[in-house]
Amino acid sequence: MKPDRIVVAITGASGHAYGIRMLQTLRELKVETHLVMSRSAVVALAYESDWKLKDVQALADHVHGNDDVAAPISSGSFRTRGMLIAPCSAKTLGEIASGACGTLVSRAADVTLKERRRLVLLFRETPLHLGHCRNMVSVTEMGAVVMPPVPAFYPKPASIDEIVEHTVGRALDLFDIDTGTVARWKEPKD
Repeated sequence: MKPDRIVVAITGASGHAYGIRMLQTLRELKVETHLVMSRSAVVALAYESDWKLKDVQALADHVHGNDDVAAPISSGSFRTRGMLIAPCSAKTLGEIASGACGTLVSRAADVTLKERRRLVLLFRETPLHLGHCRNMVSVTEMGAVVMPPVPAFYPKPASIDEIVEHTVGRALDLFDIDTGTVARWKEPKD
C-alpha cells in the first residue's frame, strides 16, 4: 500500500491560490504533505497574495528548500502517492521535459516519473508558443498529467475561491482523493 503522502511544489507562475488551497485541503484530509517552493514562487507570492511565506509553509507537514537536492523527496525509495506542481511555471515544465534536475522541484518531479507515480502539473501560461506545447507533449509521454487550471463554469461558481476549490478537487481526483467539493457533471448533489 502506498503511504498517504504527496509532494506539493509551488513555482513562480501566477496561481499561488491553487498550491495554497491544495495544502489546506490535504491537511483537512489528513494526507501528509512535503512542500517545496521555487525561488520565483517566493517572490511571486508577495505580489499575488497577502499570504506570508511562513504561513504557507505552516500548512505543510514538511518543508524542503529548493536547493536541497538531498531531501527525502529526491529519492525514489521515499514512497509517495505522487507530486502536484501548482502552479507550474514554463521554466519548471521545461526542466522536467528535458530531464534537467538542477533544483529539488525538478528532481522530485523526475523521481516521481521514474518511479511511475502520478505527477500532475497545473501549468499556468497563456498564450502558448510551440516550445510550451512540445514540453507538454514530452512530459505527457513520460507519464505526467498536464492540467492547466481552466475554470469549469457548469457548477456556476460565485467566486474565485469556488473556481479554485473545484480545480483543486479535480486535481486531487487524479490521485483518487475525493474532496467532496467537486460538482460532478450531471450527478445529483448530496
